[in-house]
Amino acid sequence: GDRFYWYTSTGWMMWNFLVSGLLTGCTVVLHDGSPGHPGPDAQWRVAARTRATLYGTSAAYVMACAKAGVHPARDLDLSATRCVATTGSPLPPDGFRWLSREAGPVWIASVSGGTDVCSCFAGAVPTLPVRTGEIQAPGLGTALAAWSPEGRPLTGEVGELVVTEPMPSMPTGFWNDPGGERYRESYFATFPGVWRHGDWITVTAHGGVVVHGRSDSTLNRQGVRMGSADIYEAVERLPEIAESLVIGAERPDGGYWMPLFVRLAPGAVLDDALRERVRRTIRAELSPRHLPDEIIEVPGVPHTLTGKRLEVPVKRLLQGVPLERAVNPGSVDDPGLLAFFERLGRERGVVSGGDYSQ
Repeated sequence: GDRFYWYTSTGWMMWNFLVSGLLTGCTVVLHDGSPGHPGPDAQWRVAARTRATLYGTSAAYVMACAKAGVHPARDLDLSATRCVATTGSPLPPDGFRWLSREAGPVWIASVSGGTDVCSCFAGAVPTLPVRTGEIQAPGLGTALAAWSPEGRPLTGEVGELVVTEPMPSMPTGFWNDPGGERYRESYFATFPGVWRHGDWITVTAHGGVVVHGRSDSTLNRQGVRMGSADIYEAVERLPEIAESLVIGAERPDGGYWMPLFVRLAPGAVLDDALRERVRRTIRAELSPRHLPDEIIEVPGVPHTLTGKRLEVPVKRLLQGVPLERAVNPGSVDDPGLLAFFERLGRERGVVSGGDYSQ
């Protein structure tokens, strides 16, 4: 039978996903350790050593391997691995291309779901073609659609991810919410009777799904909506940028501030030349509307424990929300990074011109 390896903590829904492999007769591979120790190829080495036929990881790990110059198929025996799957955040087109080039002849299975449903809204289908940057199809039993703000179904356009009919494992309520008000506000307030998950997606003409990121963290400049994932893909192609975080924050005076935070690669310096290269890259690959107001160096980018960039909590911190109300530090991979953004949110009213630094 298959050997199923998905790198996950027990606090992520992918743990449930992994263990459920036992129900199908799989042998599951459990990995207790850092994903990057003793080297950035640590997960690939586990997959090779255990002869995993299906190896799953996060999109963030794939992109980190690409940045680190990892060559898994060249350096390891991955002949048993038929499928490499990713989730946790959208796998950008560059991630598809890297896996196709460096992981060998494997089925690239990008999936997207939610802890709320402990399942996938859209996933991989072995009988359909894999298209760069797309998830292959909605999940079985999932009436998935992209809707406009007016509740109109969209094809080939960005819209809100909605589920128009009940689906397996959809929660029916929250603990300590006897009247169901918090539950209804979380999912059904925007479109009464229809689940709105909080992601921007595009449903393509051939039935594929492209996930653009969280709709509550969407950049909206002069009425034009932009996905943060597009900016990350463009900026992080530059070898000097290890990782980035872009936030669009509405100001009390009605203004809109869109900073780009960057964690630099070792030895890189955020000087005027690099700032201009970043701006030039964004302008060429996206549009002038995508250009950040400032480019700010940070010691690191905070993530959830499952590897998602903390866009919404950082936005709240920049808007002056106290740390204890903006995010639960226990759900962050490096809580110490939050202090920088909290301080920047407090001081933003007196900081002007140039780039903010510690």
